[in-house]
Amino acid sequence: MWKKIMSGLLMAVALVTLTACGSTGTTASQPASDGAKAAASPGKVLVVYFSATGNTKRVAETIANHENATIFEIQPTEPYSDSDLNYRDDNSRVVREHAQPQLRPTYQGDVADWDSYDTVYIGYPLWWQQAPHVVYTFVESHNFNGKKVIPFCTSMSSSLGDSGQNLAKAAGTGDWQTGVRFSGGASDNDVLNWLQQQ
Repeated sequence: MWKKIMSGLLMAVALVTLTACGSTGTTASQPASDGAKAAASPGKVLVVYFSATGNTKRVAETIANHENATIFEIQPTEPYSDSDLNYRDDNSRVVREHAQPQLRPTYQGDVADWDSYDTVYIGYPLWWQQAPHVVYTFVESHNFNGKKVIPFCTSMSSSLGDSGQNLAKAAGTGDWQTGVRFSGGASDNDVLNWLQQQ
């Protein structure tokens, strides 16, 4: 009789111990699962662009839609008119600005919650093979530490050249990528094909 009681008690203790161990294992694995999900989720993406004639805007919107990104347009405080953009006129605004490399035109508003973005696309038209001065205004007034930065530009004929590198130098921070140039008539498919290679 005594042996039966002892045997029953030992079985009960063993059962409680196994149940407790099984419960601990399940609880311990839960945070690891949550951590794996957090590590796999993509960072926030921002598309910043300046567009004078609409070509860069169209590319920027295609990128933002594909990347599910926030979009911010750099809008000069003093908008450019058609006559301002006439680079054949020595007295036009763009020609006068080009002659002043240190000029930094102001722009309206700013990006909300800047620090929350991990990847930033920066788009601009090429003016004299470089980004317009107002893009430098934006770049020089933001800290790109911890951000991957991908420049893109639009141009009828010029290549990206060193325009992205010069923006990176002006920024002084960030992990700047090589970037890409799109023609003025680039299709959505041209943009999407490039994005799929990133």
